[in-house]
Amino acid sequence: MNNSYTREIAAALLIDVNGNVLLQQRDNIPHIIQPGKVGLFGGHREGEETFLECVVREIAEEISQHIPAERFQHLFSLDGADPERAGGHLKGEFFVAYDVPTDALVITEGKLLIVYPDAIRKMQSKLTPTTLLAVNAFMSRQISPAGR
Repeated sequence: MNNSYTREIAAALLIDVNGNVLLQQRDNIPHIIQPGKVGLFGGHREGEETFLECVVREIAEEISQHIPAERFQHLFSLDGADPERAGGHLKGEFFVAYDVPTDALVITEGKLLIVYPDAIRKMQSKLTPTTLLAVNAFMSRQISPAGR
């Protein structure tokens, strides 16, 4: 097994119109990374697409709703040891998008979890390592939607 495998991902913390955090309860199947854990929507970069193009595509695929690129705000970057795969390398870009209407969502992977912001810290042990990093970055920076 090649432990130097590099994953290139883009993922987003989605915030609904009421300020709740939208997360993905991952399927509990062994061939995926972090099965059964709670994660962000997003996924692997394909070909020459940018990380922003990747997050737009992945979000559209996973929630069946197109969120334009200009609605994603950069949250943080990660380029180093993969916190989810021992010995691996992760190159990732993480974003936040606001005002996502939950009534129009059709989740194609996993299950939608709608979490009140105050409750997210209580579920830290259920979060994937990268989701925990994203939540901590979001809470520490308190990125707000443009114009609010």
